[in-house]
Amino acid sequence: MRWCPSSMLHLCCLRSRSCTRRGRNKLPLWIREIWAYMRVLVQSLYFNSLTDSDVVFDSVFEPVFWTVDYVTRWFGTVFVCLVVLLTSSIVVIAYIVLLPLVINTYSPAWIAWHICYGHWNLIMIAFHYYKAAKTSPGCPPTEKNDAPFVSVCKKCIMAKPARTHHCGICNRCILKMDHHCPWLNNCVGHFNHRYFFSFCLFMTLGCVYCSISGRNLFLDAYNALETNYQTSAPPYTFKDKMIHKSIIYMWVLTSTVGVALGALTIWHAVLISRGETSIERHINNKETKRMAKWGKVYRNPFNYGRLNNWKIFLGVEKRSHWVTRVLLPSGHAPYGDGLTWDIFAVKRDLIAV
Repeated sequence: MRWCPSSMLHLCCLRSRSCTRRGRNKLPLWIREIWAYMRVLVQSLYFNSLTDSDVVFDSVFEPVFWTVDYVTRWFGTVFVCLVVLLTSSIVVIAYIVLLPLVINTYSPAWIAWHICYGHWNLIMIAFHYYKAAKTSPGCPPTEKNDAPFVSVCKKCIMAKPARTHHCGICNRCILKMDHHCPWLNNCVGHFNHRYFFSFCLFMTLGCVYCSISGRNLFLDAYNALETNYQTSAPPYTFKDKMIHKSIIYMWVLTSTVGVALGALTIWHAVLISRGETSIERHINNKETKRMAKWGKVYRNPFNYGRLNNWKIFLGVEKRSHWVTRVLLPSGHAPYGDGLTWDIFAVKRDLIAV
């Protein structure tokens, strides 16, 4: 029998592997379970060819996302109370401080204008804020149905129709989701998107109205307080000081909110004109760049032209609806059910205007 070095080498390798396994088995069971779980977590980051940087990013920062969602969900009620308190404070100042000044200063025509416009704007703000906060944005049906879908939600493990996205704060899928608004403590989706935009628009108009009409009152109140602080003898009573401070508070708050909310309103108006939501804006940008690499042009399938996009969004079907459904409070439902979008396939003017 001839001696073979390769056979001895193979035997040594087998012995070393068996020793390693015996040493590993000596580890406590809980350590081996943790080690196996960590291996599964690492392997899940590259388990197939569909894994990309977004999947890795979501997996690594999942605890951070969960914390932000939980805090936002808890603070939603606080933000709603803050909106109600700040708006109510401006209304109280307008009735107690500004209205007597308007009646004693302006002509009857200007008094009628301020009273009519101010109350109309206030009604539109209150109506659309209540509807935006209380109206459900819409969710896909949980039972089995024949509605078409484009993907399956990895959180809900349910079919997702077109334009549907999962909200981590509400912990559900939202039809035609735009974003989760903490100031409403609600998602902005298919059935309350119009209420949200109308609230932003009329709140911006109200802030601009208060800022412009109260500019001279603000300057007078600011100069009066400056003069009072510079002189030794106070020429104003406590009531006068409170009136001046109230006017300054109103002007600063409405001017700040008007600028910030006005920029947000303009941004959403641009998105509506393009027939897309805030989420779809990012998706369409990525698709545009991806198609450009192949020498192709990406077209948004939900863009029906600027005018038609606004008609569909506002629910305008005839000319009178521009008044009854846009300039007056209206609770009409939007086009469609949020599950299918082929009812707008004809790209022509829906209404002769």
